Amino acid sequence: MKRLGIVAVGLALVVATLVIHSNSVVRAQPVASIALPSRGTVQLYSGCNNIALSFPDGTDSQTVVNAVTPAGVVQGMWRHNAALNTFEGFSPAAPQASDLLTVNQWDAVWLCLAAAPSNTVWLCRPGLVDNPCESDLTTTVLYADGTSTVEQVAPAADPPIDCFYVYPTVSDQATVNADLTIDPQETAVVVQQAARFSQVCKVYAPMYRQLTLKTINSPGGDTTAARDVAYSDVLAAWQDYLAHYNDGRGVVFIGHSQGTMMLTRLIAAEVDPNPSVRRLLVSALLIGGNVTVAKGQDVGGDFQNIPACRSTSQTGCVVAYSSFNEPPPPDSFFGRVGVGPSSGEPATGDLEVLCVNPASLSGGTGTLQTEFATAPFPGTIGIWLKGIPSAPTAWMSYPNRSTAHCASTSDANWLQVDATSIPGDTRPIVSAAPTAEWGLHLYDVTLALGNLVDLVRQHSAAFTH
Repeated sequence: MKRLGIVAVGLALVVATLVIHSNSVVRAQPVASIALPSRGTVQLYSGCNNIALSFPDGTDSQTVVNAVTPAGVVQGMWRHNAALNTFEGFSPAAPQASDLLTVNQWDAVWLCLAAAPSNTVWLCRPGLVDNPCESDLTTTVLYADGTSTVEQVAPAADPPIDCFYVYPTVSDQATVNADLTIDPQETAVVVQQAARFSQVCKVYAPMYRQLTLKTINSPGGDTTAARDVAYSDVLAAWQDYLAHYNDGRGVVFIGHSQGTMMLTRLIAAEVDPNPSVRRLLVSALLIGGNVTVAKGQDVGGDFQNIPACRSTSQTGCVVAYSSFNEPPPPDSFFGRVGVGPSSGEPATGDLEVLCVNPASLSGGTGTLQTEFATAPFPGTIGIWLKGIPSAPTAWMSYPNRSTAHCASTSDANWLQVDATSIPGDTRPIVSAAPTAEWGLHLYDVTLALGNLVDLVRQHSAAFTH
């Protein structure tokens, strides 16, 4: 009876942890290693690791466990007995109840390790007591003739996909890299840019030690070392998400400005070259960050396998743009290769900045669905923002206030935003802020927020079907 119990538990553990291991092998950092005779050190990951041993015949199982560093991470070891068609197991916590007491040279075993602990500070995550991504979405819709209606909008109860959001530069801290304290600026921007996506996905938004506003506005402050600090947090959060929350669900990446810089680097390293991870990609909204492609192509710059999105039924693709209401000046931070936010890698080859119109993926002109959070934005960004509406609701929408199309010159690509000409329309329009070099960067997301949420809704339907 003891043996039958061990076999049943072993099978359950192997089945439950194989999925974790298949994620970990390509998506996570090693959490341990094992020293194998004549083979050297082999890296191990959270979950179950299938390895061929090289210990002499008759080696006791505890010796194998003791060869794993650090100590105490092995939960169990399992071997399939082909003759009996059963699993034999060894538990370091209960060796007296184990039936895999010794192993032989070249045995193939499963070494099952505890999942790596989560150290991520989540700004948004399902289940948080105070989750700003599940805040009030009630919207006043103001029409061109001055009439208005109120729409009751709410997060979806159980959306089929996830969104992984990385926020732009908002920190007013005085250091080179911000710490992981959730300041009012981070809360405000996640409401402004990410909360409305809760209608179509579960939103995960990690804190990260981003380069502060002081850093990016100081000559020489934006260093590779500072970017690496910020990126290390985003990478760790992505690995945490995959190990503890993803469970095989489709994912939309959403970033703006520095957030797009971080996600471009992450996707290029962790998603684009890995088919098993790429299959999870619903789409990527990489806004205001100068994503590159080969000239005249939809891939070939930052990504080799993830093309531009050209239809609402397409998945595994990217939407990218930087918005202006007039052609970018020569010293603009956006729309040109090698300036402003980028993946941090030097530009090589014949590249251009990608522009995908969120209001018309296939090209041409489309109408923007502009949606603004009405709460005042704190800190420096709040001083720069202009034209933020006031309303009795948490949100204000301006249907048919602007149109957009992708435009280009010999060295720049951008999303051209133009106000519509409707007689009697007095609704405000936004302008370049804080200077002309920025264009409409501060409004990149909100100008097309309704379009972007609809895109995710349509991409989700295509992905899940």
